[in-house]
Order: sequence, then structure tokens, then C-alpha cells
Amino acid sequence: MAGSWKRPLAICLQVAAHLAAVLPLVWLLYAINAGYLGGDPVKELIHYLGMGTLRLLLLTLLVSPLAKSLHFGQLNRLRRPLGLWCFVWASLHFSAWLALDLGLDWALIGSELVKRTYILVGFSAWLILLALAVTSIPRLLRKMGKSWKRLHGLLYVAVILGCWHFWWAVKSGWIEPAIYLGVALALLAWRRQAVLRWVRSFS
Repeated sequence: MAGSWKRPLAICLQVAAHLAAVLPLVWLLYAINAGYLGGDPVKELIHYLGMGTLRLLLLTLLVSPLAKSLHFGQLNRLRRPLGLWCFVWASLHFSAWLALDLGLDWALIGSELVKRTYILVGFSAWLILLALAVTSIPRLLRKMGKSWKRLHGLLYVAVILGCWHFWWAVKSGWIEPAIYLGVALALLAWRRQAVLRWVRSFS
């Protein structure tokens, strides 16, 4: 009975994780309708969705070392919902850029992907999140076996690519991107043993 409180707490944390991902989107819809996105709403919308994606990525990266430090394995149940929400936010960010900024002009989209390296970096991060989202389906997870862990270790790469994309995307000022990159590197250092195991799995 000593650990009977852990399961209800884990459920509450899962609900909190979903709310943390959904409520900012609810606020965004309100902000759009109320005209709170400033003089360039499309740019602000894309930036908002991108920053939300990056924060969720960092939060996802935090889960495992925090669960280990607190000796609370139930926290690891947050990885899947947070990872899926990362993909949702990244897809909204990417879709807003495609539809609202470039008007689904596929020739222009292809040109931008080739000309602007930071967009290609961000697109690469999105492709990783797409692969992770698809393979998080329990049936595929079971079929993949040990190779699932190798694939899902690409989350480390996605986080760095996301920070790199943010750094190159900003037109002026480097302090905020540097802070996010610093937090990402600190989290990777915190879970360095897992990162090293993942790197060695390819040798």
C-alpha cells in the first residue's frame, strides 16, 4: 500500500501533460480571433507554434532522468503522450508555414527548402518526429523489438536540430536561442549514459 498513491499521481500527471499541450492551442485560437497576434499575425503564429514544439521537446527529454532521480518510474508514462504532442505541434508549425506563409505554392516550397538551410534543418527534425510518432503505435513497437529504442533515440537529434533551426531562423538576437540550446545540452548531459548507449548501439 505504500506505493498506492503513485498510480493516481501518475494519472494526474498524464492529464496535466495533455492540458499543458492543449491549453496553449486553445489560447492561440482565442488570440487569433481577438486579433492579439500583432501586425504580422502569420509570422507570430508560426513562431508561437515553433516555440511550443521546442518546449515540448525539452520537456520530453526531461522525463526519463527526472523519473530516475525521483525513483518514480510512473513518470516514464509521460514520454509517449508528450512525444505525440511534439509531433502535433511541429506539424501545426510546418503546416502554418506551408499554407499561410507560402500559400501551398509547391514550387516555392521546394525552392525555400533548398535555399534556406534552417528550413531544411527544421524539416529534418519534423521527419524524425513523424517517424517516432508512427512507430509509437503499440503493434509496431512490438514488431520492431530492440530496434525501436535505436530509432527513438533520434529524439536527441531532433532536439538539437530544433534548437539549430530556431537559432538560424531568428533574424536578430541570439540570447534566447542560446538559452534553449544550453538547456538542451544540459539535459543531454544529464542523461549522458543513455545517449552514449544509443550511440554505441550503431557500432
